[in-house]
Amino acid sequence: MASQALPVSVDDVLAARRLLEGVVRPTPLEHSRGLSERVGAETYLKCENLQRAGSFKIRGAYNRMARLSDAEKARGVVCASAGNHAQGVALAAQLLGLKATVFMPVGAPLPKLQATRGYGAQVELYGTTIDDCLVKAKEFEQTTGAVLIHPFDHAHIVAGAGTCGLEILEQCPDVRTVIVGTGGGGLISGIATVVKAHRPEVTVLGVQAERAAAYPPSLAAGHPVPLARMSTMADGIAVGCPGEVPYAIVSHLVDGIRTVTEEQFSRAVLYLLERAKLVAEPAGAASVAALLDAGKGAFEGPVVAVLSGGNIDPLLLLRIIRHGLTAAGRYLQFRVRVPDRPGSLAALLDHLAKAEANVLEIEHVRTVVPLGIDEVEIGVRVETKGAEHAAAVIADLQAQGFDPHLD
Repeated sequence: MASQALPVSVDDVLAARRLLEGVVRPTPLEHSRGLSERVGAETYLKCENLQRAGSFKIRGAYNRMARLSDAEKARGVVCASAGNHAQGVALAAQLLGLKATVFMPVGAPLPKLQATRGYGAQVELYGTTIDDCLVKAKEFEQTTGAVLIHPFDHAHIVAGAGTCGLEILEQCPDVRTVIVGTGGGGLISGIATVVKAHRPEVTVLGVQAERAAAYPPSLAAGHPVPLARMSTMADGIAVGCPGEVPYAIVSHLVDGIRTVTEEQFSRAVLYLLERAKLVAEPAGAASVAALLDAGKGAFEGPVVAVLSGGNIDPLLLLRIIRHGLTAAGRYLQFRVRVPDRPGSLAALLDHLAKAEANVLEIEHVRTVVPLGIDEVEIGVRVETKGAEHAAAVIADLQAQGFDPHLD
């Protein structure tokens, strides 16, 4: 199918850029030496996590809302979001002088709630997913007349998101691969519209959470297919069913969808903190999660990985850092049985010190049924220098006669 027959054209994206001038800021494209070495090709990070309101969402939200008629604007707007679209709609409403009501899932990150309210929106908590909130937002639309600003399933939303693709082509004219975290598909469909029109040879890939990946089964079926269940830390891309508008574009223009695990999300967030000095939420780091384990030669360079958002709850960030350190082999947790007599713990700690493992936590257990009357089980959590060092610590303990069991 020709690109002109699709729901969004390059002209639509160019019109969106004109409308967004002075509203959104062109985000930087940062070279990543570490990722370039891993991938075996020059790799860049498109930092939409540094956009106004912390994600790319303001691009589509403002483009959609600024085009409403005066009568529609007078009725106000409503949306459903886990946080990023909520902030984009709230900020756009503030800029345009509109009343905004936002439905967010119960348990939505506190910073996203506070930021959305800070822009002046009325926040209502409902359900546990974006899909739950969408149902409620549509009911609100019917009963109040407020205009629903869908997070991804509208041509103006997609066209606004596509302005990110224009910047990618300008900032990296020789790009060969673009990787985009994907939920409902608004961002990747907008980027693909622009990239494929100007550079059809460029590979555009989407990344979804393994436990919330609606696009693979939908593409296989030939139409959007809802998931029965989802479970992922990447709330920003936890969408149970692709939108009709982005699906039409993705199915024709996007070259593939990859999935990543929760461990890969953790490692990607941690990697960006340590190596790039960038804060990204799990959904925003999805593209990097796909790059970390791909290996050299997996992607043709130059590669641009889009960091779609950086709005993360500090408490979640703390858990992710711990999770990421564990996944990367930086934390080692094990249990070992020793004689229940003075000096046993000291001997274990001495061997750990000699192995340069930093002890974080220790737990004594004397009431486990299989324990002998003269034994004690010690649970230990240590900090290591990585997977190789963790393996060396275990090997050293085994050489000293201990029998550690990993937790």
